[in-house]
Amino acid sequence: MLELGTLGWALALLAAVMVGLSKGGIPMAASISVPVLAVVMNPVEAAGLLLPVYIIADMFGLWAYRKEFDKRVLLIMIPATTIGIGIGWATAEIVPERYVTLLVGVIGVVFSLNALLRHRMGARQEAKVAPGLFWGTIAGFTSFVSHSGAPPFQTYTIPLNLPKQVFAGTATVLFSYVNLAKLGPYIALGEVNWHSLGTALILAIPASASVFLGVWLVKRMPTAVFYKIVIWALLLISLKLVQQSLFA
Repeated sequence: MLELGTLGWALALLAAVMVGLSKGGIPMAASISVPVLAVVMNPVEAAGLLLPVYIIADMFGLWAYRKEFDKRVLLIMIPATTIGIGIGWATAEIVPERYVTLLVGVIGVVFSLNALLRHRMGARQEAKVAPGLFWGTIAGFTSFVSHSGAPPFQTYTIPLNLPKQVFAGTATVLFSYVNLAKLGPYIALGEVNWHSLGTALILAIPASASVFLGVWLVKRMPTAVFYKIVIWALLLISLKLVQQSLFA
């Protein structure tokens, strides 16, 4: 069990709620979890602590969205994220985390600004293979480093104009796979260990409950409002990541 103190536990509970909301269909919430915990611990330690929380919450998210996802997007992105995870594992001790954080932040800022200026809800589009392989690899890599795979995922999927629950379900299914695929490498690198597992199991309780709050919010938000929130959240999170990487 980790010794977190009052502030540490408060931030850990907030991070757990963000994890649950992401599994409930609001993927950008996941990008907040590690930065929140980084206030009181090393970001790498924070990522390791939260991975079991993600995996447990994934089970509830998968049940909630078991019938609502885009099979083509998953067939394209799952192999790509696997490659990205492999690259992240191979370069874990070589590439400084701040550079990866900066990359994710810049991508998110550029895309979200473009989306706010140009994006209009239109006809549903078919997912293209080449862009999906590219963004999927980036998503797998950045998710491995700091659980921040949502911005690359959103960069690829928002222009597809998926129905909001299909968008949410596709994100939930994809990152459930990604999180499980990261478990072995995280254990091998010592980022998931018995010392932090007890804390993770406690945090999994509010995370799992928050899954259903995320599902409830997604069902009740108009589609246009849902995508506006997704894009604005992506912009704000990306700006935070840029600031964090430049002034760390």
